[in-house]
Amino acid sequence: MRATSQLRVHLLLRLLLICFYLLSILTFAAAGVGDKLEKGQNLTDGDTLVSAGGSFTLGFFSPGASSKRYLGIWFSVSNATVVWVANRDQPLLDRSGMLVFNDLGSLVLQDGSRRTVWSSDFSGSASAAVVQLAYSGNLVVHNGSSDDASLWQSFDHPSDTLLPDMKLGKNLWTGAEWQLTSWRSADDPAPGDHRRTLQTTGLPEIILWYLDVKTYRTGPWNGIYFNGVPEARGYADKYPLLVTTSAWEVTYGYTAAPGAPLTRVVVNYTGKAERWEWDARRSTWSNLFQGPRDPCDDYGKCGPFGLCDPDAASSGFCGCVDGFSIPAATTPSAQTVKVTTCRRHAALDCAGGTTTDGFAVVRGVKLPDTQNASVDTGVTLEECRARCFANCSCLAYAAADISGGGDGSGCVMWTSAIVDLRRVDMGQNLYLRLAKSELDDHKRFPVLLVAAPLASVVIILLVIIAIWWRRKHTIMGAIPQKHSMAVPIVSLAVIKDVTGNFSETNMIGQGGFSIVYKGQLPEGRAIAVKRLKQSVLTTKGKKDFAREVEVMAGLRHGSLVRLLAYCNEGKERILIYEYMQKKSLNVYIFGTRYLLEHKCFLKLLREQNFLTQC
Repeated sequence: MRATSQLRVHLLLRLLLICFYLLSILTFAAAGVGDKLEKGQNLTDGDTLVSAGGSFTLGFFSPGASSKRYLGIWFSVSNATVVWVANRDQPLLDRSGMLVFNDLGSLVLQDGSRRTVWSSDFSGSASAAVVQLAYSGNLVVHNGSSDDASLWQSFDHPSDTLLPDMKLGKNLWTGAEWQLTSWRSADDPAPGDHRRTLQTTGLPEIILWYLDVKTYRTGPWNGIYFNGVPEARGYADKYPLLVTTSAWEVTYGYTAAPGAPLTRVVVNYTGKAERWEWDARRSTWSNLFQGPRDPCDDYGKCGPFGLCDPDAASSGFCGCVDGFSIPAATTPSAQTVKVTTCRRHAALDCAGGTTTDGFAVVRGVKLPDTQNASVDTGVTLEECRARCFANCSCLAYAAADISGGGDGSGCVMWTSAIVDLRRVDMGQNLYLRLAKSELDDHKRFPVLLVAAPLASVVIILLVIIAIWWRRKHTIMGAIPQKHSMAVPIVSLAVIKDVTGNFSETNMIGQGGFSIVYKGQLPEGRAIAVKRLKQSVLTTKGKKDFAREVEVMAGLRHGSLVRLLAYCNEGKERILIYEYMQKKSLNVYIFGTRYLLEHKCFLKLLREQNFLTQC
């Protein structure tokens, strides 16, 4: 009996749930809520259309603190997140507005006096039978079946937001362009001063504008992502990027993988381009990307042939590529204005089909603006080099596509000044044309074979010079700057990769102040990685580190190991030296034949506060 009673209660509960569901459907239908309007139907203020799946809602709204009314589309989970506005610059002053789908198949927005304040630019057709809010958030006019080609769609008239399956770019046949335009303010969706477009000359890349001035660019499309936005690889599985280059159109867009969270790309009224993702657990939007990100993202910040380094704040971020430098101020007027134009050290030698010029590699950069560059995706990188070498007007070249791996393929050639070059994680290589004399200066000198007494004299002279340098700069109050180092900076990510994330199996020694690891470069070369312990990274410890890099970068001798690179990132201070098999880093740095003598040298350097303790 008890079991029978429980069964009856269970069946009764199920029956009530079914009735509640049916009642909900009837109420929904009675309220006129759906995803379509038929001819002759209208939508008044307070009514809405909801897309299949429920992700998007179309209706009337007032943004922020404004009392003005607009017709728009927003995310159902976030009513304040509007993705499209019909009457951006023609707001309604009250709640008497009405969206009419007339007998001609046109969408018309009317105010209380039934004057037209906005209409679709579709001229109308007797065949247009339905307007539908699609699951993608696209408001579409079509013939009655969602499979039919659209006669008009809101995706062709973007506001400030790019959704999956939308696109930016240009239709090369009709001349139509798709671009994003910011709101004027948080409370005013009227077209603002910031635009986001796809550059369709050179290689495709996304440009952010303030009025008609470029403020930021993503870097060119390299077959996988936009070269200056390596972050995109982190979410490419959820939101695959799509770039189309054909005789019909040059466009960019993205899709959303099944089950991926809601996402949007927006250009806001402050001039930022952002990608957001909906966090359903916290019911909020999380930011995946923002551009510009840092001062080096400001378009053309360092001028022609300038190279911006986001880790070089102390030097104003700007330097020059190899073979160029900023001339010193020579006049009183020049001294009051910072000169930021990089000038070539030595003139190129190319005329009459002959040249002695060559190419230097600028590694790990966002490639320069390609607007005026020539592009050929059908050649190899070696063929690209030959073309640039034979063309005296060619100043630099790079691979156009890296999707095939290796050094890439295709060809981009610059024949005018390269602009907007910056260092970036996972950046590409730029091959820069330089005079032969500049390339000779960058060649590594052979190791000098000298006798022991001469080696001792050289070391003592170096110590004297180092002591003089320190005292001079102490008096002048000078602080060593990163851009003056003779060794390159490497990122922490690269060091983690070559040491197995500082694996204990790669540890080859440690002391009270540092741990030394063996690292393996991709080409097989071994290196010694000296990682300072966090306990010594006091203010003094950091200054000692800078002094050690400055001094060791300038030392060149057959009996001394060479400092190859260093890392100064966050709380990490790391030195990278050449590696000697089966010998300690100390022995290798100071040699075996003159170990006692070199230990005295090390002691003298420490006494002058040039080196931290090993």
